[in-house]
Amino acid sequence: MPEREDALRCRLRVQGIVQGVGFRPFVHALATRYRLTGRVGNDMDGVYVEVQGPPDRVAGFRADLVTHAPPLAVVERVSAETIACRAESGFSIASSASGGPSRTLVSPDMATCDDCLRDLSDPADRRFGYPFTNCTNCGPRLTIVTGVPYDRASTTMARFTMCPDCASEYGDPGDRRFHAQPVCCPKCGPHVRLVSLDGTEVPGGDPIAGAADSLRAGRVVAVKGLGGYHLAADATSEAAVRVLRRRKSRDAKPFAVMVGSLDAARQLCAVDPAEAQALGSPRRPIVLLRRRPDARIASAVAPGDRHLGLMLAYTPLHHLLTRAFPRPMVMTSGNASDEPMCRTEAEAFERLAGIADHLLAHDRPIHTRADDSVVRIVGSREYPVRRSRGYAPAPLALPEPARRPVLGSGAELKSTFCLASGERAIVSPHIGDLENYETLRAYTSGIDRFRRLFGIDPAIIAHDLHPEYLSTKHAHECADVELMGVQHHHAHVASCLADNGETGPVIGVALDGLGYGTDGALWGGELLVADLAGFERRGHLEAVALPGGAAAIREPWRMAAAYLDAAYGGAIPEGLPVARRNAARWHRVLTVARSGVNSPWTTSAGRLFDAVAALIGLRDRVSFEGQAAVELEQRADPAETSAYTASVTGSETLLIHGTDLVRDLVDDLTGGADPPTVAARFHNGLVRALAHACFRLSAETGLSAVALSGGVFQNVLLLCRVREELEQMGLRVLVHRSVPPNDGGISFGQAAVAAARDARR
Repeated sequence: MPEREDALRCRLRVQGIVQGVGFRPFVHALATRYRLTGRVGNDMDGVYVEVQGPPDRVAGFRADLVTHAPPLAVVERVSAETIACRAESGFSIASSASGGPSRTLVSPDMATCDDCLRDLSDPADRRFGYPFTNCTNCGPRLTIVTGVPYDRASTTMARFTMCPDCASEYGDPGDRRFHAQPVCCPKCGPHVRLVSLDGTEVPGGDPIAGAADSLRAGRVVAVKGLGGYHLAADATSEAAVRVLRRRKSRDAKPFAVMVGSLDAARQLCAVDPAEAQALGSPRRPIVLLRRRPDARIASAVAPGDRHLGLMLAYTPLHHLLTRAFPRPMVMTSGNASDEPMCRTEAEAFERLAGIADHLLAHDRPIHTRADDSVVRIVGSREYPVRRSRGYAPAPLALPEPARRPVLGSGAELKSTFCLASGERAIVSPHIGDLENYETLRAYTSGIDRFRRLFGIDPAIIAHDLHPEYLSTKHAHECADVELMGVQHHHAHVASCLADNGETGPVIGVALDGLGYGTDGALWGGELLVADLAGFERRGHLEAVALPGGAAAIREPWRMAAAYLDAAYGGAIPEGLPVARRNAARWHRVLTVARSGVNSPWTTSAGRLFDAVAALIGLRDRVSFEGQAAVELEQRADPAETSAYTASVTGSETLLIHGTDLVRDLVDDLTGGADPPTVAARFHNGLVRALAHACFRLSAETGLSAVALSGGVFQNVLLLCRVREELEQMGLRVLVHRSVPPNDGGISFGQAAVAAARDARR
């Protein structure tokens, strides 16, 4: 067709998540529909498009480019310039251009789409029962990418040469696998095998059926997923789950459970529409749900927990396994406790020996680890607990752009790191606790990998003030960078501000376990007046001793002793059950607390929750972080409306008296009140004290917004009641939306603080 005399040629630059999500095939189809000539290609900046034709058709193309983008694409920005027309016919997909720094983004891994599930289930389809079925709308992304631009050669699928049938689909603009980089089939793609931990093949023709037989026999099977290995066991078998607990050295922390369908999830838990949407989303997180009383699930899966962490199958391999083994399966990280997930077969053989009986392995390499994400639903919206597979590394917006590239190095527990440049912040998948050497190695290698992948070479490293955090030490080992210390609770509040696209100032309520204060003390129940660049400490919980230091974190009864001693001025009432249960060491711990030796003072809200849990007899010792506080939330009677009273004193710095709550609690217990009532009244009392303190600060400062952050706000009962109380006072409340309130969000907060400080100076 001859070109019209008024033809226009336009060059477009599209930035965002536009590689590996079917964007080029979409552009090809769109240009063909508008009868335009030109080309589209990937490069280090994203996607470039040249279209030529009548101005009205070019304008229509440009509008649809954004409004009708593929489901996994995130178009951040489109810039355009008019260029000289060229004589050409048709529209083509150009070879990817490489070279120079990368400024493109990588999509998170996504669950198998409905179209691919139909292929998987259709006996007439050549991918029937094939565990690696995928298309441009689903499948692995981050976990297989080795570089950009995103092409097959830059993924771990490079080793698999496409057969003629797959190559035909890959090259057909009308096929949904057009330019889908991981495309493969049983003839040319990866394969599954079932092996023992000594490397020998398990006899039998179907590895997935063999794995199901192993689960039915009560064995533990290590299953290679998208971002690492999981340990699977029959979740209906008490014996199988207890074997897994013993071998994994995980005494009580709840296990996640995988099922094959939403109907199967509803047999185990109450699932409201928002929860159903989260479960079935392409991100497929673990969703914390209320367990049904009649749920057919072993008690050892989540001991004493009224909730269950459920996820639906999200890869073809998982779907096939849930069909072969239709019972609920424990599906927990493939590691010994506190280690990172195993990523390679070699790691699995070395680190899972003695834990797993069999490996359901395959030969598609995993380049980047990505553990499962965890969310709760609060007010019909997702409230993140752990951000990883399905969410990372989708970029987050910085309210104040980073003038120079920044690395937020994160905290010590629930570690993540964050790379930021310009308006974008890229938070890593969840890594874990850096106290473990293997996790520290995963952390440092992950930083190096992301720096190369996203082309961000930090000029500033923002780090926690705690000198013993390994993330802080790593920052100090880096050369040719500016180091910037960010106080732990300021980072919490900043992460909540940035998560809501705001710069402040706000009243920040940061409640967590422990964080290093600017005065060298251990903070944890803080009221800050803060913006992104700075803060002023305007209130906190009263300080009590932490008897025995870290031992008091592992043994909440020590905090009960410290709070009782502070509440009663040393004249603790006789006969309290917590003192009787720990009589052998009670007076020695009180002596340590009073001496100040290895008993630093702390304002920690987490330790107050620990003390209350021990006082009402829930838990004297914990086997994982936050265990006592979780059980306290679970035990609280949601129908109880009365509250204990905590005074709020002071002028320049407000002091919330947790000891008042403890005295009321002891009076209640000795009067015969039951633990659910006591737990609820404690929650309500703390809520009212926090709200009263925020209202006072609002009156003094004129600020009307409050940001809630810190790991204690994973307690949804506390979160919802604090928010409700503040809103009734006419205050605007900010809560987390995309990053967790716990230390998994610290790196994002650090990056936001560093960017704001650098921009303002």
